[in-house]
Amino acid sequence: MEAGDRVPADLRLLEVHGLMAQEAVLTGESVPVEKSTRAVAADAALGDRAGMAYSGTLITAGQARGLVVATGTATEIGRISGLLGEVEPLVTPLVRQMNRFGRWLSGGILTLALLILVFGYFVQHLPFGELFMAVVGLSVAAIPEGLPAILTVTLAIGVQAMARRNAIIRRLPAIETVGAVSVICSDKTGTLTSNEMMVATVVTGAGRHLRVTGSGYAPEGRVERDGEAVNASEVAGLVDLARVAWLCNDAELRQDDGQWNVEGDPMEGALVALARKLDIRTLDNDGPWVRTDLIPFDAQHRFMATLNHDHQGHAGVFLKGAPEAVLDRCRWQLNADGEHEVLDRGWWERKQEEIARGGERVLALAVRPEAPEKTVLVFEDVADELILVGLVGLIDPPRPEAIAAVGECHKAGIAVKMITGDHALTASAIARQVGLTRAESVLTGKDLDALDDAQLAEAVRENDVFARTSPEHKLRLVMALQSHGLAVAMTGDGVNDAPALKRADIGIAMGRKGSEATREAADLVLADDNFASIVAAVREGRTVYTNLKKVIGWTLPTNAGEALTIMVALSVGFTLPINPVQILWVNLVTGITLGVALAFEPMEDATMARPPRRRNEPLLTPAILWTIVTASSLFLAAVYGIFLHAKAQGYPIELARTMAVNTLVVMEIFYLFFMRNFYTTSINRKAIRGTPVVWLTVGLVVAAQFVMTYAPPAQRLFDTRAVPLVDGLLIVGSGVVVFGLLEVEKQVRLRRQGRKAVAGVSAAQ
Repeated sequence: MEAGDRVPADLRLLEVHGLMAQEAVLTGESVPVEKSTRAVAADAALGDRAGMAYSGTLITAGQARGLVVATGTATEIGRISGLLGEVEPLVTPLVRQMNRFGRWLSGGILTLALLILVFGYFVQHLPFGELFMAVVGLSVAAIPEGLPAILTVTLAIGVQAMARRNAIIRRLPAIETVGAVSVICSDKTGTLTSNEMMVATVVTGAGRHLRVTGSGYAPEGRVERDGEAVNASEVAGLVDLARVAWLCNDAELRQDDGQWNVEGDPMEGALVALARKLDIRTLDNDGPWVRTDLIPFDAQHRFMATLNHDHQGHAGVFLKGAPEAVLDRCRWQLNADGEHEVLDRGWWERKQEEIARGGERVLALAVRPEAPEKTVLVFEDVADELILVGLVGLIDPPRPEAIAAVGECHKAGIAVKMITGDHALTASAIARQVGLTRAESVLTGKDLDALDDAQLAEAVRENDVFARTSPEHKLRLVMALQSHGLAVAMTGDGVNDAPALKRADIGIAMGRKGSEATREAADLVLADDNFASIVAAVREGRTVYTNLKKVIGWTLPTNAGEALTIMVALSVGFTLPINPVQILWVNLVTGITLGVALAFEPMEDATMARPPRRRNEPLLTPAILWTIVTASSLFLAAVYGIFLHAKAQGYPIELARTMAVNTLVVMEIFYLFFMRNFYTTSINRKAIRGTPVVWLTVGLVVAAQFVMTYAPPAQRLFDTRAVPLVDGLLIVGSGVVVFGLLEVEKQVRLRRQGRKAVAGVSAAQ
């Protein structure tokens, strides 16, 4: 194999010459890993098996020869494919709840209709034809036939809103599940981080410890000491360090559509970005340096060296590599005056360990002046007498927006877990930077193997960072969290993430850098591979679920109010206040207008301040059920009150029914404004102002009712009569009264819930 090859099978490496393999698809590591022929422990994690090359990974540098040890389904990728086939996906809570709700509602309505038919015919001896039509009207009134369509519209609107936030839903019911998420298990590379290496730390030969700002490969940022920007020419050794980073390098940075990308090794690209931040091309007064010869990087000697000449007759060796390999070749270091002094190796080794503890990959850089006539570079030229100019620490930095998104998750009661195949130190460092609360405690794959399922279920709640994990580990972690009744979202981009994505309540794949396997297993795909987009999706998912509950909370009382009107009349032998054709009209006009309006409701202010709902929480919570009962009773009282008032005025039955059906529609309009703000007050400027969709639907319904009530063709069709102005105002007034009573009940309920929440916090403290 050589650079550019995709490994065709799992191989045991026999001969290696500077081989580097990109294994992110299996391990999640953001940079290529060095390969060698050395043996490792039998239980070594997948990412630590340096002597193996795996099917599907990409060779980025060097050459190697290996022996095939596994093909097809026996390879690591094949094993993951088999694991994926064994995983049973979960049914979304919405589908499960709607199936149960539909069976319960249909059975209840049919049973009730049959009982009323039997009671009316055998007990009250009503004519069967008239009774049957009344029962049909009852069924039409009670069954929310528009609910499935409205729910679909609500979900579709949520899909559009999420797509605008770079979150693409692959399965429609999954949008509601996103809003129920209580734990997000996130990959590190490319999700919490930018998947772009960057120099974060610089230690110069004069002992200066500096920090570097910026993001990814963009050559924008500055070098700071104690928070203050420094000029490269004013710090001894910093220009030399930038020159090594620039010249001992084979990578190039290119900008495409505003995005900086690297051609070559990611770590070398980070060094080029550092040199450009230090403006080495301006500081290099000796002019451009031309490469004359080089010693390429090799895993055996672990460094790269170049011989360069400038147009002023200067020549020099520039070397970078692993700190231990470079320190072995250095005798000198720079002091604060830029003069040579004997190398203090112990001090540099302590600095190296300090940088590495921060999760950064460390490189050492060195130089040595050469005679201008020297044009060939051999190993003897870099065996000793080099001058160490400094150390650099490289890291795949966290996305700034991811830090804010993690904070928003914590405020919303959503736990965030980092599950990565990277090293424990790197994972811990990134976890601290993004704000995970238990970043210091890291469990590795070996630790997880030592735990049984019960111990793992306990450990997964006490730890936030899991490193060096395999596909089996990720799957076990997801199932352990679900055992606590938590709704789990799992992110991933590699083939190794696919089983866990399929098992999770909501699987989230990376759209830009993710594999086809993860996108196929996922319910949601991120177009920008950004953790912040997950939080935006959760926000939209909560909004969709809230709107679904509003739709159900509006639909059931309106249908129940219509049904109760007919039931009471049949039960006591009273004249029907609304005939079946008018019931059908109300369902048709209000169901496809007022009900749909709730699907377009924007996010409420407190949406992300509420904790996530329980995974098994029913659609009809006690608060919703109580509101349904209260509203249905008020609807019944208002309709019969207006109907009896009309009868008392001596109005004909047709006018009394017209007033009753208009009262029902007015009740539904005012109830719509009540349900728009179910968790907050409806009496404020924002709530009253409403949305364009709300006022459009209300306008359509009012216009339709005027046509039904006053247009002669409609009067003949629906058996209606023109309503006098005074009675029309009375009908509207009854709607205002019902709205006021419901709002008073809401305020009492919200205050009681607030007191319970305060008491719960006090008890917890």
